[in-house]
Amino acid sequence: MGEVILTMQDIDKSFPGVHALDHVHFDVRRGEVHALMGENGAGKSTLMKVLTGIYTKDLGSIIYEGKEVEFHNTREAQDAGIVIVHQELNMVGDLTVAQNIFIGREFMKGFRIDDRRMIEESKKLFDELHIDIDPSTKMSDLTVGKQQMCEIAKAISHECKVIIFDEPSAALTEKEIEDLFVIIRDLREKQLGIVYISHRMDEIKVITDRVTVMRDGTYVGTLITKDCSKEDIINMMVGRVIYEEPKTKSMCPPDAPVVLRVEHLNAGKMVQDVSFELRRGEILGFSGLMGAGRTETARALFGADPKQSGDIYINGSKVEINSPQDAVNAGIGYLSEDRKRYGLVVQKSVIQNSTMACLEEYISGGFINKKKERDVTEKYIAELATKTPSAEQLVVNLSGGNQQKVVIAKWLAKNCDILIFDEPTRGIDVGAKNEIYKLMSSLAAQGKSIIMISSEMTEILRMSDRIVIMCEGKKTGELGIEEATQELIMDKATRNIA
Repeated sequence: MGEVILTMQDIDKSFPGVHALDHVHFDVRRGEVHALMGENGAGKSTLMKVLTGIYTKDLGSIIYEGKEVEFHNTREAQDAGIVIVHQELNMVGDLTVAQNIFIGREFMKGFRIDDRRMIEESKKLFDELHIDIDPSTKMSDLTVGKQQMCEIAKAISHECKVIIFDEPSAALTEKEIEDLFVIIRDLREKQLGIVYISHRMDEIKVITDRVTVMRDGTYVGTLITKDCSKEDIINMMVGRVIYEEPKTKSMCPPDAPVVLRVEHLNAGKMVQDVSFELRRGEILGFSGLMGAGRTETARALFGADPKQSGDIYINGSKVEINSPQDAVNAGIGYLSEDRKRYGLVVQKSVIQNSTMACLEEYISGGFINKKKERDVTEKYIAELATKTPSAEQLVVNLSGGNQQKVVIAKWLAKNCDILIFDEPTRGIDVGAKNEIYKLMSSLAAQGKSIIMISSEMTEILRMSDRIVIMCEGKKTGELGIEEATQELIMDKATRNIA
């Protein structure tokens, strides 16, 4: 590691009702990958937003290349050589990949935008980063994982000296994560300072040189990665020991009644003749590589995407699900992998989002029963340990993980018997993950039935009673948790791949 390129000293930042940063210290050296860790709401993203001019600090100083600086917007930070890859995607869906990468700094041909050159330059960038994406593709046509790779490529396209990765691997496959690490190591060799925010402990040990931990908006300490254990970091983050043991036997009785049966479901090339059963009190894991068709299967089942054929039975009776409203009426709730796009209205309050799916239950005589609405919201704030100053807080002001908890609260308030959790812990820290795992297990013990789609193998093995494996739109295997191993799952997850 080289000299210190960036130092943040005594950074303080408050929002209405929240002291987000309390005299925080952080520094970055040239040629290092410095992890910034902490539970959701610890202040990691806020600190980086202060650095890059998204937020204005209340107190403290930022020393960059030996001079005190303060950026008033991201453009000023980018011009100085500091760029950020955000956890939440900031792409424009109706534009092409190339147009998104060069938005605000387009190549011109006379008075017209030179789309051909932007496509050519994007292609060069993708080739350099070993990313297989057509720059002329419309951004909304890409998977969340591919969109994330475009976000990373966009950041790297700037001539930068410090690059901040905020949960860069949350939507990536194992292969894409390996490719990302190749890119990061190359940037480190070029003596860039790299900030890496992630909740994935295994990644931290593999790719970082130092780890700084924050808790509740304060600085806890900094460790040399190679000299510390995973448990050391977790204890600093949450102040308690958390165990992540795989499940060794199903918690669902073998004679539990089938609550959901899907037969020969077809919905485009990503859902081809998919059949499965879900039992009462069971957690059914759906595993596979990115693009295997797991989310597409869930969306077709929920009525969010049209199905071409297939039958759905709930408690033995055939049901027609042609819209999400049909699914909700049938007792199915869906926690989407893209919470901001499909799960939340971020400019509304925690209360409004929590009761959104069952608002009619709180209306009497044309008026909303505010007390009843508040009571159920506060119940789930407490149950899920959601960090919010009040139930009236706008969801946009919550951290990513706490936004995820609000989506879960919405479906718990609706009291659905069948819950589809699509990447339920994406972008959530280890402590919050543990809370959600306990909650899912508790729901299953109460007789709720859960379909859990996850790209994290440890999560699949820890939570599932049974596992359905998909590849390229087809179901390629099914395993009881007693027989499941990472090797067996990967074998079936790549069965259709040439």
